[in-house]
Amino acid sequence: MLKYWVWLAELPRLKGPFRLALLRHFGSPEDIFFADREELLLAEDVPPGQAELALNRDLSAADRILADCQRLGQRILTIQDAEYPQRLRNIFDPPLVLYVKGRMPAIDEEAAIAVVGTRECTPYGVASAERLSQELAASGAAVVTGLAKGVDAAAARGALRAGGTVVGVTGNGLDVYYPWESRDLYDDVAAAGVLLSEYPPGSEPEKHHFPARNRIMSGLSVAALVVEAPERSGALITARLALEQGREVYAVPGPIDAPDSVGCNRLIRDGAGLAAEGWDILRDFQERFPEKLRPARKLPAWTPLPTRRRAEPRRKPAPEPEKAPALRAVSREGLTDDQIALLGVLEPEGPVQVDDLIESTGIPARRVSSALTMLEIDGCVRQHDGKRYTRTVALTE
Repeated sequence: MLKYWVWLAELPRLKGPFRLALLRHFGSPEDIFFADREELLLAEDVPPGQAELALNRDLSAADRILADCQRLGQRILTIQDAEYPQRLRNIFDPPLVLYVKGRMPAIDEEAAIAVVGTRECTPYGVASAERLSQELAASGAAVVTGLAKGVDAAAARGALRAGGTVVGVTGNGLDVYYPWESRDLYDDVAAAGVLLSEYPPGSEPEKHHFPARNRIMSGLSVAALVVEAPERSGALITARLALEQGREVYAVPGPIDAPDSVGCNRLIRDGAGLAAEGWDILRDFQERFPEKLRPARKLPAWTPLPTRRRAEPRRKPAPEPEKAPALRAVSREGLTDDQIALLGVLEPEGPVQVDDLIESTGIPARRVSSALTMLEIDGCVRQHDGKRYTRTVALTE
């Protein structure tokens, strides 16, 4: 029954990987719900403290969420449903449930491209995101967007203008418009494509929701396109997640002295594909999706939507000395063995490179990368230039 899926997905303090481990062990959320303490403690790869959280048998939140979904016209897709995208199912820590509004396309059959970039983008970023997304959609690709302001919203507008498939992935409940000025865009995407979220109705946008949302965007896609990204940007997290998930990454080049193009130019320098038009991306996937993709006819001359220009050019501020943040306490029971080992090596000051972490812990590179990603999403580590990391928490027993 759906209420047991929602119950498992919303259990407080239970980490995503351990929800999945419980599901693998028991086979269904209903069996987890009715398991006694001794049975729960037998689940492999689940720390006792995490397993015992499933003894919370309160279904009131699940009943409320199901009622809200019915009232708001949303449906729930579980990880065991045939309609759940296999691409997403195969990533590290896939969402147990997705809240859906609109028509869910057969994502696994689509050349889906995640288009991401900074919220505080320049007119160049807005125009590039709209034009490339329109070209991608007109050539047969599906466009995946986070619907935030800036590049995300521009990508959705461009794809909708071409009449293409748009998948909007939010870091909040689908009934909570964020930002508020995007409410019409939410409705347009729901009418012409689909809105997805792992957060139930009424969920407000919280800071840690957005890195978690990014793994879904890249997980649904065959490639990610970064349009405009400063040195530190959520779009670069999406690019890194895409690479970890085996996806291709492309970037739009920008002026070498433009702060908003630093991240894109570095991605291209490090091997990302350069995208000046939609077909620069899609030609790499034409053999994989021969029935879907074709070069679009020449589009009309591009006229970007009016955008208010800044009075002064943005300048990169002088760097300030980094200060070690105050450490918050985190229990070991909520972490995997790999995460605990990495936190044991990292210090609050003196960033450590990934290669040194691999050598110090003896953990394979792919597992180190996955563990660091989840620690960064949970706010337990901080990434610095050059893929160096510091610890931001103190471990407790």
